[in-house]
Amino acid sequence: MDCGSRTPGDGFAGPGLDITVNAPGWRAALPRVESLARRAVTVALADQGEAGHVSLLLTDDAEIRRLNGGFRGKEKATNVLSFPAPYGALTLGDLAVSLGTVRREALREGRSLPAHFTHLVVHGTLHLLGHDHIAPGEAARMERAEARILRRLGFPNPWRVAA
Repeated sequence: MDCGSRTPGDGFAGPGLDITVNAPGWRAALPRVESLARRAVTVALADQGEAGHVSLLLTDDAEIRRLNGGFRGKEKATNVLSFPAPYGALTLGDLAVSLGTVRREALREGRSLPAHFTHLVVHGTLHLLGHDHIAPGEAARMERAEARILRRLGFPNPWRVAA
């Protein structure tokens, strides 16, 4: 598929995930990016006892900065944005992930790109399900859920500091 394309099918790829790649470099950086994303969303939803449709935009820093500015009033690039759908919608919501930010963070934090990307998709999916990390108790619950889901996916706990 080319940049700007959707995964094959009727717009609903795999188990409730629609993926749009609109930035070059994603498939070169993560050749199995769609598979990683699909597994992350599927396992996160199963862990939470939920089902539903998620749309994922794989983009770049310029586009995520535009989205972050337009929807959150923050004129900067970020790693992942979550846009929960209104209650009663036929979808859980939308996620956007920026390759440039994810690459820089993974390098800075000494994590593999697949592990960091998967963590961010899990993180965003949990936000779509109503989790947040503003209050300390909820942050701890969200971090435990992320660690549990990532372990099931075969990735290390992102909250454990390597010695």
